[in-house]
This record gives sequence, structure tokens and C-alpha cells, in this order.
Amino acid sequence: MSQMAGQKAHLTWAVNLAAALLVVLWTIPTFGLLVSSFRDRDQIVTSGWWRAALSSEASDFVRAGGAGEQIREGDLYVIAGHVLAPGQSLSAWGVSARAPAAFAPGEVAELKDGATLSVAADGAYRLSAPAAFTEARGMRIFVTTVTPPRMTLENYARVIGAEGLGQAFLNTFTVTIPATVIPILIAAFAAYALAWMQFPGRALIIAAVVGLLVVPLQLALIPLLKFHNEIGLGKGYMGIWLAHTGFGLPLAIYLLRNYMVGLPREIIESARVDGATEFQIFRRIILPLSFPALASFAIFQFLWVWNDLLVATVFLGNRRDQLVMTGVLRELLGSRGGDWEILAASAFVSIAVPLGVFFAMQKYLVRGLLAGSVKGG
Repeated sequence: MSQMAGQKAHLTWAVNLAAALLVVLWTIPTFGLLVSSFRDRDQIVTSGWWRAALSSEASDFVRAGGAGEQIREGDLYVIAGHVLAPGQSLSAWGVSARAPAAFAPGEVAELKDGATLSVAADGAYRLSAPAAFTEARGMRIFVTTVTPPRMTLENYARVIGAEGLGQAFLNTFTVTIPATVIPILIAAFAAYALAWMQFPGRALIIAAVVGLLVVPLQLALIPLLKFHNEIGLGKGYMGIWLAHTGFGLPLAIYLLRNYMVGLPREIIESARVDGATEFQIFRRIILPLSFPALASFAIFQFLWVWNDLLVATVFLGNRRDQLVMTGVLRELLGSRGGDWEILAASAFVSIAVPLGVFFAMQKYLVRGLLAGSVKGG
């Protein structure tokens, strides 16, 4: 027994280390997304999430006041103001893009025509010259600022408060629940028939189910939508329920059939000998024994439908009252998707319900995945 691979200490350590590495690799991006969802928008742009607990440094420029803001002080014309936003501290400043940090706070820069510029540590600047300023648009003052870390709930408030999100939440539930239940019901009957009932063409049907697994979803979208329009279904909940049912059935039948065919034959044969009908065997024996497999597929189907955008867009539409959650969040991000703080917060708002479903049914998922790995499982 000591020579068995599973009993060797170094292999056990290797397996544990590999599992720990995989967990870390999967957890780090999610943790980074969670941290980013609470960060200030400007700090997300200037530094990565791993620097969320540190002050961030950024360079930018502000414009000094124009000629209309100058005042006369003796023989000098002076323009004064402030270059810092609340919460910022000045690290360095400059008067050109080539050297944006050429001066330390408090230093004085000599400009042309006898003009001078100074920026104090508190951000107050003073631009003075012996001749009157004539430009209506003030000169650029480049500043390098340090901002302390700032965590905020504004990103979540903006996402949760988005117009139409509540309606989209209800639309998503309306789509997801029937689109999860219907294929499971159909697939359970089909899987039992293909596993335990004898009829001509059974092998061909199983082969066809396996073949349908490789058909790309995108390939069938438009033909299926045309078919819906021809038979009068059009765009609506019935259409998207049937679409998700059709797309999910091959995998559901394949998984459930493989599970049911591994159930103990003696139980089913004994029930038949006792006079039970096929429906009674299915309802009283097969369904209870297959619950882990049914729950496993239900989780996968729920997650797939909940996170879907493509099928919902094609079969439900893009009107405000038709959008699902992924559609509203897509509109919130804009066409370029550059609002990273909104993207991070939207991700966690969107996965809240699937996470709840997953943790509530994870024990059935594990039992379903392990079923068949041991004899009688």
C-alpha cells in the first residue's frame, strides 16, 4: 500500500500545492475586482488595485487665471489662485509639459518678460509681471499631486441607482427561472427514456444529442429568430424560454442520461417485476436518486441564463422595459467600457444572485459531479 501514488507523501504535497496555487490564481483577480469596485474613479485610473492602501501620485495641469482676474499691486500685475483639489497635497510643479515636476513647492520660476510664478505647498500660486497680462486664457501650471487612498460606495450607488435596473432585475428573474426549469423537466424524461427504455432508433437519438453539443449557439440564433417570427412567437418571454430550452437541452440530456444509466439496474428491474409502470419508476425511483445530477445542471443553466446577454438581446429586444440586467449594465458602461469603477461594481451586483444560488446548492453540485466516480455513487 505504501507504493500507491495517493499514499506517497511528496505526491500528496504536490497535489496540495497545486490545488492551493489554483485557488490563489482564481481568487486574486476576483479580489482585485472587489477592491476596485470600492476605489475612487481617479485613483483607479492612476494606479492598480494592489496600491489601493497607498497614496497615489498623479500629474496633471490646471490653468491660471486670465487677464480678467489680474489685480494691481504697486508696480506689479498679479494673478493668484489655487491649483489643488480638496484632499490633495503638492509634490512638485512645472511650467511646461517637458518638465512637469521641475520645481519644488515654494520655489519661484522665472518666466519671459520679467514675469515670475510661484506655487506654495498648500497649492496657492502667484503669477506676477511688470506689464499687464493680456491673454484671456491663463497659462498652464503642471502639478504633481499626492492623494491619500479613498474608498467609496459611490460606484455601487451609481450602479444600483441606475435607471431601469429594478425592472431589469425582474425581467432577468422572469427569463431565468422558466429557462432553468423547462429544460430540466424535458431532459429528465428524455434521459430516462434513453437510459432505461428500449425502442427503435435509441442509439441514433443518443448520437444526435451528442452531435448537437458541438453546434455553435451563434450559428442558430438568426434562423431560430426567423422561425419564431414565422410561427407568430416574435420577440417575447415565450420565445426566449424556448430558445434557452433548445440551447440547453443537448447538454442536459447528455449529462442526465449518463447519470441515470449508472443507477443500480436491480432496483429498476425489481420495480418492474412488482408491476410498476415506467412513469411510476421514473417518478418514485429515478427522480429522487437523480436529484444531485438535476441540481448540478440547474446551477449551470441558472448561471448561464442569468449572465446571458446575446440570446436576451436577440429574442427579447433592446427596449428599456425589455432589457435584462446585463443589458442595463452594458448601457451604463457606454460604448467604450472605460468606466472601470462602474465595471467592477456592476460585476459584483450582477453575480450576487448567482453566488447565492451556488452556495445554497453547492453540496448537490459536488455530489452530482462526483456521481459515478465510485461504484454505486
